[in-house]
Amino acid sequence: MFKHEKMLFHPVAVERPNPQYAALLQEQLGGANGELKAAMQYMSQSFRIKDPEIKDLFMDIAAEELGHMEMIAQTINLLNGHDVDAQKVPAGEIQTHVVLGLNPGLINSSGHVWNADYVTVTGDLCADLLSNIASEQRAKVTYEYLYRQIDDKKVRETIDFLLNREEAHNAMFREAFNKVQKTGSNRDFGTTKAAKMYFSLSEPSPENSRFTNVESNPPSFS
Repeated sequence: MFKHEKMLFHPVAVERPNPQYAALLQEQLGGANGELKAAMQYMSQSFRIKDPEIKDLFMDIAAEELGHMEMIAQTINLLNGHDVDAQKVPAGEIQTHVVLGLNPGLINSSGHVWNADYVTVTGDLCADLLSNIASEQRAKVTYEYLYRQIDDKKVRETIDFLLNREEAHNAMFREAFNKVQKTGSNRDFGTTKAAKMYFSLSEPSPENSRFTNVESNPPSFS
């Protein structure tokens, strides 16, 4: 059961309308690294997790991502202003102005519709956690690119908050991976000779490369 509370995780505002930037921000609503993708991925992965602590973590973060999605949609609304005018968007998606009546849609910054293929679920906790760590990292990169392209201080405050929450989720998933990294697809890591062999196929190789000396223990995020 879900309950919608009419309060954003963090207040959103804009200094002035900016339809062009609203088109860019659509990427984090309906894009491959956006908030909807994250919410659906973590929720879908949680369905078969047996560890109650990690299952709860996945559902908590999934629910928060839905809250982030609401923040992004509200920011897009404010940036679009109140008039349909596709000429104010010289590049990027114009679906908002010609199809959706300024309603923030489940599309990316090029107007492509959100796709469930963005969601990665393997049923293996180690693989899914590593995928989630990568997802949070990619979301951070997208937010960093968006941050550089706006001088609106209020929009920057929103993006800064979301960037910090992505970092928090990244740390949580890393901690969860540390707990289970010797299970599932990782339980046989490094136990055979093949797991410790390094082929130097790019010559000349740097001297004393840390990657040529494979340790017997699996890498840790701690």
